[in-house]
Amino acid sequence: MNFFKKYILVFLICNLAFLQLNAQRARVPNNPNYDLKPYHFGFMLGLNQMNFAIKPLSDLSPLDTLYDVEAVPKLGFNIGIIADLKLNNYMNLRFIPSLSFGERVLNYSIKYDNTIISTVSKKVESTYIEFPLELKLRSQRMTNTRAYVMGGVKYCLDLASQAKKKEDDDEYVLKLDKSDFLLELGVGFDFYLVYFKLGTELKMSYGIKDLLIREDNVFTNGIEKLNSKMFQFSLTFE
Repeated sequence: MNFFKKYILVFLICNLAFLQLNAQRARVPNNPNYDLKPYHFGFMLGLNQMNFAIKPLSDLSPLDTLYDVEAVPKLGFNIGIIADLKLNNYMNLRFIPSLSFGERVLNYSIKYDNTIISTVSKKVESTYIEFPLELKLRSQRMTNTRAYVMGGVKYCLDLASQAKKKEDDDEYVLKLDKSDFLLELGVGFDFYLVYFKLGTELKMSYGIKDLLIREDNVFTNGIEKLNSKMFQFSLTFE
C-alpha cells in the first residue's frame, strides 16, 4: 500500500506541475485540430508495481510446517506503442501492446520442530507481453487540458515463466501459468502541447485467473487462489 501511495503522490505532483505550466501561458489552445483526427499513434513509458493477491486456505492447521504466506511488491517498468481510434468527441478505443518487466516475492513463514519459525522467500521474475484493449472516456477540453477515465481488459503472456521447468532438488521454483487475463481501471490527464499531446495516467490491473500451478509441497498446498495485480504510472506521448 505504501508503494501505491507513492504512485498517487507522483501522479498528483506531475499533474499539478503541468497544470501550473499551462496556466502560466497565454490562454490559446495548442493543436486546436488535434481531436478531429479519426485515429492517431504514440508511445508509452511507465513504472509499475507488480504484486500478488493471495487467498490462503482458511485453515492452515493440517499443514504442519506452513505458518503464513505474504506477497511483497516490487518495482518495474513498461514500454508500449499506442493506437487510438476516435469513436466520438468523448470516447476513444485504444490498443496498447506493451512490454512489462518486473518481479514479485512470496515470503513463506515455515515452522521447524514446532517452535522455530523461518522465512523462505520465493522470487518470481516476469517479462510480460501485454495486449490491452481500453475504452477511454474523456471530459470536455479545457483550453489545453482534458481529464479522462478508462477501463478495459488485458491479455498477458509471461516470457520468463518457469511453468515447465523440471524439479530441482536444491531449490524449489514457484511455477505460475504463462498466460493471464486482467481487468483494468484508471484515471489520467491529457495536456495539449505545441507539437504533441502528453498524458499522465494512473492505472490498476487485477488478474481474474488463478495463476498457481499446484504441486504437492508446502509452497503451494496452503494457497487456495493466487491472482496477479499491478499498479502503473505512465507517461504517454501522442
